[in-house]
Formats: sequence, structure tokens, C-alpha cells
Amino acid sequence: MSSITIRAAGAADLDRITEIYADAVTHGTASYELEPPSRAEMGSRFDGLTAGGFPYLVAEKDGAVLGYAYAGPFRPRPAYRFVVEDSVYVAPEAKGQGVGWLLMQGLIDAAEAAGFRQIIAVIGDGHADSASVRLHEKLGFRHSGRLEGSGYKHGRWLDTVFMQLSLNGGAGRAPDSDSWPERRFRDGLRGN
Repeated sequence: MSSITIRAAGAADLDRITEIYADAVTHGTASYELEPPSRAEMGSRFDGLTAGGFPYLVAEKDGAVLGYAYAGPFRPRPAYRFVVEDSVYVAPEAKGQGVGWLLMQGLIDAAEAAGFRQIIAVIGDGHADSASVRLHEKLGFRHSGRLEGSGYKHGRWLDTVFMQLSLNGGAGRAPDSDSWPERRFRDGLRGN
């Protein structure tokens, strides 16, 4: 039996990433998008994140992509440059097999190596027994807020849960001047 490999996503993975996300949008409540984005739109989103140096990973087994995860800017203002927001999606047939855990472990490692200080999870339909909430709790994320009735999808109101994980000392020490977010800021990619 082969194992699951976590690797950097590439353009060749975008058809499968688009399929996985389309299923999540159509059938799930983790994303508040109501219509699945096109392959072209998913490609544009991928290009923007990877060109910006943010980690974007896939889980693969026997040549098949089972899920993907990425970190992107939490907010565009420069004071947020040490904070990323995570996203993780697993194909329906791969749920419950540890794919999300492996993807998130890889994403946490990549974000930490880049010098980020916080990962924020913005979880749609964030009820206590949500698979995403439970996954983030197991990974050490702490609850940091809830927006009640903030989304309406599939005929019901959904709460949004915020969770966060501190990295590299979190807010307990000054930023590392050699970290990727600080170098990017110095190089003029400051945002608004």
C-alpha cells in the first residue's frame, strides 16, 4: 500500500484542485461561495498566491490528488504581513483518511519556515462538531471568535469561527528582520 505524499502544487494540479473545490462549494458549507469558480479563476487565484511566495500544497497518492491546502494573506494591510489565513479542502472520497491532517501539518511547517507568526483559520459553518474545527483543534489552534449567522447557504444561516495558531514565538517577540514577510515588505510589496 502506498502512502500519501505532500508536495508543492503545480499548474498541472489545477484541474483536480478545481474539481475538489467545486464539490466543496456545491455540496458543503466550508466555503461561502455559492457558485464554483471556473478553472480559469482557480488558475488566477493559484498564480496570485504562488507568485506572492505563499505555500500551496497538494496531497497525492498513487498519482491522484486527494486534497489541497494553501496559506494566503489574512488582510492586505502591511501590519498584517506576519499573519496568514489557511484553507484546506479534501476530495469527498478521501475524507476521514488523514489527508487534511497531513496537508495542514505541511502548511504549518511551510508557514513557520517562512517566518510567519500567526495562522488564522476562518471556518465556515463552524459548529463544535465540524470536521474542520476538530482538525484545527487537534493541530493546536485556539478559538478566537465566532460570527453568528454570518453566512446564508443551502437554506440556513451559518456561523463563522475564527481560530489561530501562533508560530515562531507569536506576538511574544519582535519580528525577524530576515523572515520572508519582512523581506517582502522591504522589497516594496507593501499592500495598502
